[in-house]
Amino acid sequence: MSLTQAQAPKAARARRLDPAPVLLGAVIFVVAWQALVWLGGYEPWLLPGPLVVGQRFVDAWLDGTIAPHATATLLEIVLGFTVGAGLALLVGMLLARSHFAERLLSPYLVAAQATPILAIAPLIALWFGTGLLSKVLICALIVFFPVAIATMVGIRSVDKRLVEMARAFRATRSQLVRQVEIPAALPAILGGMRVGVTLAVIGAIIGEWAGGERGLGVLINLARGSLFDTPLLFATLATIALIGIVLYLVVVAVERRMVGARG
Repeated sequence: MSLTQAQAPKAARARRLDPAPVLLGAVIFVVAWQALVWLGGYEPWLLPGPLVVGQRFVDAWLDGTIAPHATATLLEIVLGFTVGAGLALLVGMLLARSHFAERLLSPYLVAAQATPILAIAPLIALWFGTGLLSKVLICALIVFFPVAIATMVGIRSVDKRLVEMARAFRATRSQLVRQVEIPAALPAILGGMRVGVTLAVIGAIIGEWAGGERGLGVLINLARGSLFDTPLLFATLATIALIGIVLYLVVVAVERRMVGARG
């Protein structure tokens, strides 16, 4: 192996881990935002600048305004994602292995996905109350479809020669699934989970809008309504975005741990 070939993987990893483009993009965004506020002469109640939002973000975390709501929302996301992704894996495997199940269930799955979650959330809150259960169900519903489809596509994309070789060695159905199909389909499954974990954040917020006493969705309503605190509204949105980014990076880290870096 030449020196250039040996250095290539290291160079690729360095490019992937380089935070400079992300930081540069953030700086440009903040500068443009602040310039817009200055040039437009907007008041903080209409469009606060990044410095005002940053200060309100820090104050809201230090005085305990955001923390309990963020904790409640994070719990809903984690539970909803776990339930939704777990069921989606089972259904996705069933759809991949049975064309009859696909023909039977696919129209209902597509119809459920096409129905706006905003329309379903009030009904779920009415049927199951405004507590944790309804938020978890909403998150699970919004997570289910992308993970189920990714699982089905991933398993169907497994190299048929691997399956035939496993059968030649008299692998049982369970061994075939655990040792051949799932490992080979992991990139597609985890790709679906990347999408699912960000949708779980949306599901939690929508569930809190439909009814609840605590959560970042509730805090958004309070900030724009009774408190009329636009900087707090922006700080809450920033918290939601950070939660989504962190959870997405967790899934990416798991993916790289299990199947290696891609691209």
